[in-house]
Amino acid sequence: MSWYHESMFDRSRPVGSFWESEAPPLAAGVDLGALAGDAQCDVAIIGGGYTGLSAALHLARDHGIDVCLLEAGPLAWGASGRNGGFCTFTPTGLSIDALTRRYGLDETRRFMRSQMDAVDLVRELGATEGIDLAAQGEGTLEVAHAASRYDDLVQEAAILSGKFGLPTRLLTREEMAETHYDSTEQFGALHLGVGFGLQPLRFARGLAAAAARHGARLHGHSNVVRRERDGAGHLLHCQGGTLRAKRIIIATNGFTEEALDRRLGKAIVPVVSNIIVTRPLSESELAAQKWQTETPCANTRALLFYYRLLPDRRFLFGARGDTTGRPEDGARMSRWMAKRLGEVFPAWAEVPITHTWRGFVCMNMRQTPTIGRMPDDPTTWFGLGYHGDGVSAAPWTGRLLAALVSGNATNDDIPLPLRGLPPRIPLSFLRRWYLLGALGYYRLSDT
Repeated sequence: MSWYHESMFDRSRPVGSFWESEAPPLAAGVDLGALAGDAQCDVAIIGGGYTGLSAALHLARDHGIDVCLLEAGPLAWGASGRNGGFCTFTPTGLSIDALTRRYGLDETRRFMRSQMDAVDLVRELGATEGIDLAAQGEGTLEVAHAASRYDDLVQEAAILSGKFGLPTRLLTREEMAETHYDSTEQFGALHLGVGFGLQPLRFARGLAAAAARHGARLHGHSNVVRRERDGAGHLLHCQGGTLRAKRIIIATNGFTEEALDRRLGKAIVPVVSNIIVTRPLSESELAAQKWQTETPCANTRALLFYYRLLPDRRFLFGARGDTTGRPEDGARMSRWMAKRLGEVFPAWAEVPITHTWRGFVCMNMRQTPTIGRMPDDPTTWFGLGYHGDGVSAAPWTGRLLAALVSGNATNDDIPLPLRGLPPRIPLSFLRRWYLLGALGYYRLSDT
């Protein structure tokens, strides 16, 4: 990831998100602070986002295992604390047809069922662990950004409902304008009755509090600078201390460095995603776009826009970002997004933007998450790579990893599209140029 500017990895800086301004702080004692001295545990988790926090919670609560988690920054500093709050599926860059051709109908159905279960898990964790998710909306909307894309949604609805039994509903442009909203890029939509919106940092901090309450030890500001084998186990070296563990889970997603694990580090592509949030909209401003829904929306562009109305009537608008990570390029991207927001929703063109931030989406060549155990090391597990849809997939992955590590699940319990390491990217030092080429192609396909 060396092509990205160093500011993208500065864990001492606040993210600047709206979520940070709204979420209650972590309760005292949840984050034990930087690891100091020598410590040991049964299972060590590297990464304090949804995957790692969920794995810690389930290992401690459900399997009674001594677990210690190490996060390089504040807990949930990465994508888990700064995403758009879309608890949706599926976490893949592949179409349903592509998944079926590659893995077969049965395994694709198992994958789809698993991700419906993932959405249910988030609601369940909110209820059982007392996490205030600030949940909004029922299902998700995929909106045709051009008239020609509505036919694609008709075909998609037939596949999702016919082959997979998913609850779908098609809305014409006129029906959308009457019941949800209207805009210059609204030509009908597909409503999928799975998913909802939430406050992502509230969810992440709630997971952390639950994990700590059930006995997991959580250490923020504990960057693993080196790891090595120690007999049958592992030694994880942080700047202030060393953790000895029998088994480890790598859950670093878009921040996976080659120095931590060469195989994973050379298999992923971190992609910047940007979000802007407006001040609260008035009733008349909402009415001007006929806005009357809390359902999360994404459009049919390859380089999609994703957007939703927040509980206090602020409007969140997200898109893919720059390829350098430099602060000036982030600022330029935010200005472009504000301009596009005004073009898609003309009545809101002059509404001030109060928050803007960005982070990494983690992708790989297989275009599905990667879950499993290292083929040459039975004491190391991994779970990452959610392709922009990790709010439900990552906690589900953490639960599955806990079952795998504890011996309550096997490799066969991982749906085939998610199983094992993705292929290494050829000439991985050229990843930035691959990314530039892909983004250029997608921009052309969106015209």
